[in-house]
Amino acid sequence: MNVKIFPHKLSGCVNAPISKSEAHRILICSALSNAPVKLFAGKNAINKFSDDIVATINCLRALGAEISCNEDFINITPIKLNNIPSEIELDCQESGSTLRFMLPVATALCEHVKIKGCGRLPERPLNDLINAMKNHGVKFSSEHLPLETSGKLQAGVFELAGNVTSQYISGLMLALPILENDSAIKLTSELKSAAYVNITISVLKKFGIEIKHNNSIFKITGGKNFSSPNLISIGGDWSNAAFFLTAGALSESVSVKGLDFISAQGDKKILDILWKMGAGIKIRNDLITISPISENQTHKFFEIDIDATPDLFPILAVAFLCSGCGAKFYNISRLRLKESDRITSTASMIRSLGGTVIEKSDELFIKGNCNLNGGVVNGYHDHRIIMAAAIAAVKCNSEVIITDAESVNKSYPEFFNDYSSLGGSVN
Repeated sequence: MNVKIFPHKLSGCVNAPISKSEAHRILICSALSNAPVKLFAGKNAINKFSDDIVATINCLRALGAEISCNEDFINITPIKLNNIPSEIELDCQESGSTLRFMLPVATALCEHVKIKGCGRLPERPLNDLINAMKNHGVKFSSEHLPLETSGKLQAGVFELAGNVTSQYISGLMLALPILENDSAIKLTSELKSAAYVNITISVLKKFGIEIKHNNSIFKITGGKNFSSPNLISIGGDWSNAAFFLTAGALSESVSVKGLDFISAQGDKKILDILWKMGAGIKIRNDLITISPISENQTHKFFEIDIDATPDLFPILAVAFLCSGCGAKFYNISRLRLKESDRITSTASMIRSLGGTVIEKSDELFIKGNCNLNGGVVNGYHDHRIIMAAAIAAVKCNSEVIITDAESVNKSYPEFFNDYSSLGGSVN
């Protein structure tokens, strides 16, 4: 599906979508709990679940969890741990989080597992996690999807690089408490995207699971029951809220409601960056209002280490491009392994709109340009590229056509509805 966006200022207020990062983890912990969990997700909860979250829900159902929706709540009846099927099949669709979380969890519970996925997921890295699990009782038919496993995951010391993806570490943290004996995760290199591991530790704590951390070693006690909190809520998603917060900095004032300032989500860093760029920021309870960057703040140059907040990269690229500020992004090489090669797809988006960008293997240089032409943007089936291009359209001189627009369903199904509610012109 293509969308055509006519340049128009955005203003008003939207509710933050529910956090995809928190939802994956809370759903898995709920399904492993010792009693049912009622999960508050807000009005019309079922419509707020992205394709990635639906993939995790379907995998948990395959393991025996009962998950249903009732108005504002998701009701989870846990997996019967003493009645796991001997063989299951999981379809992770295009969700990297689902795959990397459910692979350790499923093999901790089940003797034989079949896993498949689609889109770019079979190309995304899995080798380090597979190798670590091979050393602990699991055999694999392949090192990429589709694959089959045999043998249950065994406790012990798991050695993993910390600079590939934090999802390997989070997946093991979710699985290892189930095992009878104690385990540890030992990092062989510096941990990147540590905020996502912190989200996992924070959610596990709400279910009675404590992760002890000493330098590069995480210690996990085995034989633990996940304790149901009975009622739990999902916080707002800072990663997706960043698109409309940035719109406020580039257009007219935009407010986003439902964001938690004590959240473990690292992408709340978007506020610090917009403030340094010169945007106005007002905070009242869970309501954040961003007003445009003042003219005397433009034409600065910034250097941004994107390593800890990779999901912010496309929208930050738009922020620096459209504000007139230049920027150098570095530590970005891991972005080549996302839903698209996100370095190349971001550079392509900028060039399509009339901007100037220089792409290197681990760096991207952007020249600020407040006067973009518009044009046709290849969405690359990447939700974050599509949403970033839609925000860039507010600063273009003519219409912007974005391909593969349906891919926003991966993380933010209501994106274009919210965009239109703020005055955006979407066809």
